[in-house]
Amino acid sequence: MSRQNLAILGSTGTIGVNTLDVVARHAGQYNVVGLSGFTQMDRLREQIRRFQPDMVAVKSQREADQLDAMLGAQDPRLRLFTGAEGLERLATDPQVDMVMAGIVGAAGLLPTLAAVRAGKKVLVANKEPLVMMGREFMRSAQQSGAVILPIDSEHNAIFQSLPAAGPDASGVPVRLDGVKRLLLTGSGGPFRERAVADMGSITPEQAVAHPNWVMGRKISVDSATMMNKGLELIEACSLFDVRPDQVDIVVHPQSIIHSMVEYDDGSVIAQLGMPDMRTPIAHALAWPRRLDAGVERLDFFSMNQLNFEPPDPVKFPCLRLARAAAEQGGLLPTVLNAANEEAVDAFLDRRLAFTGIAEVIEGVMDSLPLTAGVDLEAVLQTDQLARARAREMIEEMGVHRVT
Repeated sequence: MSRQNLAILGSTGTIGVNTLDVVARHAGQYNVVGLSGFTQMDRLREQIRRFQPDMVAVKSQREADQLDAMLGAQDPRLRLFTGAEGLERLATDPQVDMVMAGIVGAAGLLPTLAAVRAGKKVLVANKEPLVMMGREFMRSAQQSGAVILPIDSEHNAIFQSLPAAGPDASGVPVRLDGVKRLLLTGSGGPFRERAVADMGSITPEQAVAHPNWVMGRKISVDSATMMNKGLELIEACSLFDVRPDQVDIVVHPQSIIHSMVEYDDGSVIAQLGMPDMRTPIAHALAWPRRLDAGVERLDFFSMNQLNFEPPDPVKFPCLRLARAAAEQGGLLPTVLNAANEEAVDAFLDRRLAFTGIAEVIEGVMDSLPLTAGVDLEAVLQTDQLARARAREMIEEMGVHRVT
């Protein structure tokens, strides 16, 4: 296996940190040529010093100047890029073989799409590109010859449980011969057993305390509302070319089975493992080979039981909204995603109650007129319109001080 040149979009976040942990275990196979971080400059500085990339992208010239001062006498070959344009330059640079797309939110759309259009091997950890314009995203990959490999533990599990496309396969899409449905598992988050009447008093601190996974704040809130499962449903439809009615959500509190594929003959194939993001990261980095991810082995004899239950549609209305967006398609998933991001930000800032997240999303989905086209310009315009409407709704609903 020849040494691969890797660029990481969002290297200071959870996905980026875990990717670098796996890479460090196999330094002879991977060369980190690009890093990006818009916050946590101290962490980015240490990553630069350790991995010696050729390129780094930061938020603005202010962060670039700050990083310059922190690094001191740095390698003169280091190129510093800024802003969204800088992310795209990093993702499309000719020396880059593969891109880890780990930026959270809609901000990851443009650089990830640029990497796909440049024909890179793209490890997709951020849901938003496939939620906002999934079919077009996959079509661009087919046109450019890009390899798409999912990092979300659920989609990575499905990818591993589906039949391969053959010896010349280059990532998704895979063959769906005999597949009846995809089963996305989820822990149910920290409020699986909480009474519906008590959901309105949930604080940001409670919402980000996930029982199984270590994740960023926004993704942790999505897990608490189960919107992450809704986004994953939309993502799965595009990634694996299935209909929404072929995807079911299964609550599995132990987070040992990461997802399953049911076949026409009654067989169900599941991927199991410890709840550690290094497993799907290592799988995608080395695919179609395997390598040590440094993950604790699964001990079957210490597992008392594996439980499964349907999600509660009353307690988690975001699932209903996401499925509606998946069924209607078009630009509605973009609206859903944008409204959710604004509502989650407001909740984390204590400007919105936890139950207000779904209220804002549904209100924006119901009130925003949509055009028929789903090209990049329409997606970006719709994203901005949905965000503006969500902010208006949050303001209209009043300031909710959650203590």
